Amino acid sequence: MSEQLLVTQIQRFSVNDGPGFRTNVFLKGCSLRCLWCHNPETQSTDKELYWKKRLCVQCGACLDACPKDAIYPPIPPEEAQMEGSTYYKIDWDKCDLCFKCVDVCVYDALEIVGTPMTIDEIIEEVEQDIPFYNNSGGGMTLSGGEPMIHADFVIDLLKGARKKGLHICLDTSGHCKWEYLETLLDEDLVDIFLFDIKHIDTNKHKELTGVGNELILENLKKLTERRAEIWIRVLGIPGYTDSLDYHRDVADCLKSLPGPIERIDLLPFHNWCQDKYGWLGIDWKMAEVEAMEPSELKFALEIYEAAGFKTTIGGSGFEDKVA
Repeated sequence: MSEQLLVTQIQRFSVNDGPGFRTNVFLKGCSLRCLWCHNPETQSTDKELYWKKRLCVQCGACLDACPKDAIYPPIPPEEAQMEGSTYYKIDWDKCDLCFKCVDVCVYDALEIVGTPMTIDEIIEEVEQDIPFYNNSGGGMTLSGGEPMIHADFVIDLLKGARKKGLHICLDTSGHCKWEYLETLLDEDLVDIFLFDIKHIDTNKHKELTGVGNELILENLKKLTERRAEIWIRVLGIPGYTDSLDYHRDVADCLKSLPGPIERIDLLPFHNWCQDKYGWLGIDWKMAEVEAMEPSELKFALEIYEAAGFKTTIGGSGFEDKVA
């Protein structure tokens, strides 16, 4: 198959995105703009450019190579790297992403974000790990971004993965047309839906992600009606989704669904992604928010367990499958 899609990363040996050892395929592009997004490089459907200041020796080669005068002149590396520095290498108002700067950077300080891959190339990468899946009950997890904004590609990719006998998890926000999810069910292309709950209130959801949650919750309802296996992922975001009342509301919503939820994974907020924002030249509004300790969500775990749900903090699926 010759059609290509941009992939930001193929991450091996993950144990937090479905059962067993997983190979996570991160597709580029998302219909949401979550305030806390941990993978900002997957939001755009286009190639992007990282500048990693810790690797940059300020040699000036990129400045000489740029045909658009979109590179700022070098300054002393220690000045660029010092805490609080506002220096950034690329002038985005002029850059047209020709990537000629990447070609001349011998220090890997400039990097293209997004690798075009065909379905066959993705599957060839993933199936290298089949021995680990067989021993652990693992498989492929398709993530992003939001994979279902590339629905036709994803459906064909999962058909190819099925032919290889792969166990498949789909990590989704549920923000897509129902007909796409219905096709996945009708053709038995997904074993487990890893379904994110960003916020239970639609107004807050729109404030925090850019869209309301009506479509998302309707798709979740329909998935449970079809008895799909669903692992709900509930985010713990300081100041937004970290109160007793909030988690009680989520538990009540999930209990009201017409079909079962296999388990709930509580995902504590972390800020380990702040380097990515810096590499993209983005000022992340949550950069100064401290990461949550898993213990801070213990109260929420007790709420969901009391409501009858199997619940974890962190979402590891490995311990349940490996003898």
